Amino acid sequence: MAYKHIQTDLKDGVATLTLNRAPLNVLNIEMMEEINAYLEGLKKETALKFLVIQAAGKAFSAGVDVGEHLGDLVYKMVEVFDGMFHRMDALKVPSLAVVNGSALGGGCELAIYCDMVIATEKAKFGQPEIQVGVFPPIAALVMPRIIGRKKAMELILSGDVIGAQEALALGLVNKVVPEASLAEEVDKFVEKFRKLSGIVLKWTREALLEGLNDDPGKGLKTIEKIYLEQVMKTHDATEGLKAFMEKRKPAWKNE
Repeated sequence: MAYKHIQTDLKDGVATLTLNRAPLNVLNIEMMEEINAYLEGLKKETALKFLVIQAAGKAFSAGVDVGEHLGDLVYKMVEVFDGMFHRMDALKVPSLAVVNGSALGGGCELAIYCDMVIATEKAKFGQPEIQVGVFPPIAALVMPRIIGRKKAMELILSGDVIGAQEALALGLVNKVVPEASLAEEVDKFVEKFRKLSGIVLKWTREALLEGLNDDPGKGLKTIEKIYLEQVMKTHDATEGLKAFMEKRKPAWKNE
């Protein structure tokens, strides 16, 4: 199947999904629907053992289209955005994000939701949503589990952006490599898994998640409810998003 905003490849049990929406791979509904369609189609690939998500261009992804957060469109946006993560879970295979450049907002969430992350030295990670009056639901779910409550609170509540080395020190990233050798490093990393049993990889991953005593599905549903029924009904959420689009400072009313 031909896609407009993504490229795909499947070889020797490894599926590769490449974000390809120039210039910054901003995730709009159309692009996320393509991602969902591809992930859905992978369910029938019984030999699938590993998923790689990477990006073409100068950024991994600058996030979700801000304009699609407004009005009734936000419900569709959240549906297709969260659908990517539900479908990744359904595949049950280990996943790797390859981050070269900025991974911000929803792009950061897509990267850190993957089981593992390889980044180049110029990679940046951040959840700046708070600065436009909303919050990152997926990061709220997974970031405290990855890096702990204290630092997750700081990053999500401030919207700070961090570099690759800090992300590595925090445990958001598995490995930082030079941009020039990125492809080679990714191939070497993936090869460790390619030669293993796909079914055993799936069950071992399942055991690791069970060991966290996690229920991400329940947590995500609760977070979705807070996002749509509480935050998105405030004045400040609409004001922050509109101010971003109009390139001005938001006038917060704290209501």
